[in-house]
Amino acid sequence: MSDLKELTQRLIDGINQANLDVIDELMDDDFVEHEELPPGVPGGKEAPRVLFSMMRNAFPDFRYDAEDMLQDGDKVVIRSRFSGTHNGGEFMGIPPTGNRFDIAVIDIMEFAGDKMIGHWGVMDNAAMMQQLGVGDPPG
Repeated sequence: MSDLKELTQRLIDGINQANLDVIDELMDDDFVEHEELPPGVPGGKEAPRVLFSMMRNAFPDFRYDAEDMLQDGDKVVIRSRFSGTHNGGEFMGIPPTGNRFDIAVIDIMEFAGDKMIGHWGVMDNAAMMQQLGVGDPPG
């Protein structure tokens, strides 16, 4: 079995370098996206391409930084941070705020051989909206 953490890091590096061709290289054609996605983002293999293109457009300095990565069998779990400054285009109908966000993200990637076949993820959307200045503070 391949080092799935190494494959996952290649995906993250590609996203950070705005090289979304890595999606075709590492994801199976029958890839299943299990995460709830924003409106307008299709499911399947196109989900990460559309989502990260949207992020890069709104946040030109977008970063996906893995803080921990664990492999168990055919799955890799990543504790990471998404960050960026909203000085590009609109994000989910929100005009550029000029504000920076930095949020916690958990991803679970499932593999069959060297291809990613599934993804589950949780990100702190409420904290992101608050940091962008468009959400209510907690409490």
